[in-house]
Amino acid sequence: MSRLFSDREGDDGLPGGERRLAVIALVLGTLMAVVDTTMINIALPSMARDLDISSSRAIWITNLFQVVCAAMLLVFAAASELLSRRKVYVGGIGLFTLAALGSALAPNFETLLVFRALQGVGAAATLSIGPSLYRMIFPSRLLGSALGLSSLVVAAGYAAGPSIGGLILSVARWPWLFALNLPLGLAAVVMAWRALPREAPREGNFDAIGAVSSMLMLGGLFMAMDAVGHRAPLLEIVGWVALTCTAMLGFVCRQRRASHPLLPLSLFREPRFRLAVGAQGTAFIGQGLTFVALSFLYQQEMGFSALHTAWLFTPWPLTIMLVGPLAGRLADRFNPALVATLGLVLLLMGLVSLASLPADAGVLDSLWRTALCGAGFGLFQPPNNRELMTSVPLARSANASGVMSTTRTVGQSLGVALVGLCLAAGTGVQQALWIGAATTLLALCISIVRVGRAGRAHGEARALRAS
Repeated sequence: MSRLFSDREGDDGLPGGERRLAVIALVLGTLMAVVDTTMINIALPSMARDLDISSSRAIWITNLFQVVCAAMLLVFAAASELLSRRKVYVGGIGLFTLAALGSALAPNFETLLVFRALQGVGAAATLSIGPSLYRMIFPSRLLGSALGLSSLVVAAGYAAGPSIGGLILSVARWPWLFALNLPLGLAAVVMAWRALPREAPREGNFDAIGAVSSMLMLGGLFMAMDAVGHRAPLLEIVGWVALTCTAMLGFVCRQRRASHPLLPLSLFREPRFRLAVGAQGTAFIGQGLTFVALSFLYQQEMGFSALHTAWLFTPWPLTIMLVGPLAGRLADRFNPALVATLGLVLLLMGLVSLASLPADAGVLDSLWRTALCGAGFGLFQPPNNRELMTSVPLARSANASGVMSTTRTVGQSLGVALVGLCLAAGTGVQQALWIGAATTLLALCISIVRVGRAGRAHGEARALRAS
């Protein structure tokens, strides 16, 4: 860990001593967003009972947060160029914290939804630019290790969230889940304001038309996938798809004409960036699908309780926590695309083994399979993130960060929708797991294509730093 804060002549980024406080601020912001989501999922039955609403309505406490967050990611990534990433990040944490207080004090369901939407806005502000801040803070030679630390934090949040939520609910009511964000948020705001790097804002206008079309496009896409996953009427699904396609067409046309586009389409002319985004999106489809499919497989087909199911998931985030930092260090030393490709091989093997899991399998049969998936994903994500972020100029890192966050969110949501389709069609969760393996195979093929190109770029960058 001390290696992340070492100095070497010619380093870009912040000096080693200044990185520590900045990293703590980023870690706190990430943990707040990740842990909040997993804790609230655990509390939904209690919230439905206390607020006197149905379970289907209670789901919107989570859904609305996710829809708003997904719709705002590209908007905040672009806004950070005009306002500075430091101000956007601090403002996002501040809004998230204040909205958490509002959620804790909400007297009814409708008020709670308003504050959950505001929490989604705050989370989007922090998550959209997090990776680009890591690139600003750390020198290029340590970027993979830094992104590996970020993966560890996210995995730790997913692993600890349900346990923290269960512990709090065992001694207090659900508003205290939101109140937990207050001391963490205040500490993160102070540290982020003091430690995050300052930068000169870009001159020019904000692409308001592009922002509106982006929100409609991503919000409509998320709602369409949610409708599919919950087996909504066909007319509702078609309506959301039509909105998404119309907004997408308007967004692309606007980005080609705008003097300062919300998302410069020139980013996608870089093959390394394009392939990294493709590999990430298809891999996250597989992961998002598997997380939901395994819940049904363990409980409905294998007869495990909800508590046992939660424990059976544990090896996945735990192995990411162990492998992620190592993968980041390997990506700094070797071809990151090659390391990511090896990770996808392990992930594919794990998903195929899960799809082949017999109905009479025991606990150990499942544990090693989920551990293999976690090891593969942990080996894939930090190197792929490094390749994605370093394939574009530093001036475009905020846009690249927004694309990364959006691709991750959309990929996971599409995976959930595919599980809903399989259940609606009566094909079962085993078929869904095979679809997850197929999308991971596609990610592997994409990653193989880029290995040579990424290797040459990595070698040139190392030679440049050595000269």
